[in-house]
Amino acid sequence: MVGQEITIGKDNIIIMTTGGTIAKTYDEFEGSLANRQNEIKDKINQRLRLPYTMLEVFSVLEKDSLHMTDYDRSLICKTIDHQLEKKSPIVILHGTDTMTKTAETYFNLNPNPAVPIIFTGAMRPLGMEESDAMQNITEALLAAKLLDPGIYISFHNKIFKVPHVRKNREKRTFECTEQAK
Repeated sequence: MVGQEITIGKDNIIIMTTGGTIAKTYDEFEGSLANRQNEIKDKINQRLRLPYTMLEVFSVLEKDSLHMTDYDRSLICKTIDHQLEKKSPIVILHGTDTMTKTAETYFNLNPNPAVPIIFTGAMRPLGMEESDAMQNITEALLAAKLLDPGIYISFHNKIFKVPHVRKNREKRTFECTEQAK
């Protein structure tokens, strides 16, 4: 219909950051790229115009996902469980190297969450030229509003239902494993 607003709903979204490439910053003094003080909340708020969405952004970890331990995954899972009480969709910004492992760890604990839980990351940090970070964040936020409750990975304009997702290192993106096809 012309001129009629389509109400999507789910006006509040929780964004949990855990580190990874998406949140890395360049330190000119040290000449290094690493997870440091989390600046992602400011970058999201500065670059996205979301007048109909309230974001609650907070950091759980600031770690490269290759260095995540079982304890770190347990902390992420417990934080997700705690946030579920708010009944808002959850977007988790995570390093791509072990994002599927964390998503599947949570799936094994709670395969039927009451809200959409969307994992995403980036191949290049948010502040770098030609980064895919803002695209992936934007798509994950929209997916959080549109998808049914469940656990998903949103990456490069695709949605994958967890489990049975893997990172394709050659193509630098994600895909379904054979079990999911």
